[in-house]
Amino acid sequence: MNPNTFPTKGNLILAKNSLNLSKQGYELMDKKRNILIRELMELIDKAKNIQLEIDSTFSAAYLALQQANIEMGIRNVSDLSSTVPEEQSIRIKQRNIMGTEIPLVEFDNSISKPTYAFYQTKISLDNATKHFNKVKELTIRLSMIENAAYRLAANIKKTQKRANALQNITIPYYMDLTSSIQNALEEKEREEFTRLKVIKRRQTQ
Repeated sequence: MNPNTFPTKGNLILAKNSLNLSKQGYELMDKKRNILIRELMELIDKAKNIQLEIDSTFSAAYLALQQANIEMGIRNVSDLSSTVPEEQSIRIKQRNIMGTEIPLVEFDNSISKPTYAFYQTKISLDNATKHFNKVKELTIRLSMIENAAYRLAANIKKTQKRANALQNITIPYYMDLTSSIQNALEEKEREEFTRLKVIKRRQTQ
């Protein structure tokens, strides 16, 4: 038997303190969960807007690319595409939201010089390049937001599990323990009071 459950005043104080701590813990978990849910909803809205922008930008990019293929020839455009350098400017850092590590992607989105000569190229190729660079930027932003949303969702699930454990297991346990110890102490006090009355009555006889 757990000695902390014995009906003593010391155990009653410990049980009450544990109950108060459990209630405070539940309130903190509940606040944390609400904050994380609000952050997640904002990220979902941002992801939807960026996805819509990606779709429209992709459509414009492919139209411009199609026009460039018509005006310059598919083979020429393909040869020029091989001059585009691999993206090397992406850097991934971390930021913290209520204990959740969120990726923060940084990259150089400054307008770079074209990797092809202007001689014998058309403005449609410039438009296609501009749109595809925009798609790259939006895709990087979307990947960062989706990754952050996934991590927040995992933390929300963990926080919800802890809050449920406090609400449904820990708090009821200490409420019952406090009540049972208090009832036992009161019963002991009544027995002691009755015993003292009997002793006193015998002494007066």
